[in-house]
Amino acid sequence: MFSYLDNVISFLKRGGSLFFLCLIFSVVTGCRHEGKAISPLTQEGKPALRRIAVVPFQQIIPEEDNAKTVRCPLCGAVFFTDKYPEDAEKVVEGIFIHWLGEHRKFNLIPPERVNGIYRRISAESFKTTLLEILKKVGSELEVDVIVVGYVYRYRERRGRSYSVEKPASVAFDIHLVRVSDGTLVWKGTFDRTQSSLLEDIFLISSFFKQRGRWATAKELTKEGMEKIMKTFPPSQ
Repeated sequence: MFSYLDNVISFLKRGGSLFFLCLIFSVVTGCRHEGKAISPLTQEGKPALRRIAVVPFQQIIPEEDNAKTVRCPLCGAVFFTDKYPEDAEKVVEGIFIHWLGEHRKFNLIPPERVNGIYRRISAESFKTTLLEILKKVGSELEVDVIVVGYVYRYRERRGRSYSVEKPASVAFDIHLVRVSDGTLVWKGTFDRTQSSLLEDIFLISSFFKQRGRWATAKELTKEGMEKIMKTFPPSQ
């Protein structure tokens, strides 16, 4: 790794591009990102994926003020958390909805209708499990699957495009739940903090995608969404 890095730096110096060498210090790196199928989408005799509802994405905050981690309410995965703006979940949800519109042809239930039914059923089902609530919501909406998203960290960068005091950091996951039996059929996870290219030379492709800049939290989210949604089920 170090010999490769030395060669890269030597090449840049020979070209006299010291300014570019400074710029390559920004690249996206972090813990994890993946989108994967967990269970077959359809069951024998059940309808294919056509109608879909997106439950309003939610922020997950620590139960205690000094807690550093939070847990996914649906799958139990643990994430590091940080302070973030109140509308962070709306930003992530908006990017997800936009991706669906660009890449899939689902019959998507209007968000206002989904939100109203979800709030009503949640209020009526205080002691009911989350999966049971989602099944009830999906049944009333007559959809094949329910999408549930959680935001655990959405820290904006502190500084400018080419010089930061603290980089952007984002963590969220998205779940696809089959309404007929409450089975989790797909999950996408993104958890990253931007750091320098020299800290992880193997992510050089992400550096070029960000054009050598320190990304905003929204830019980081968009890149993460593109990565995890590559395995999102197709419309049928």
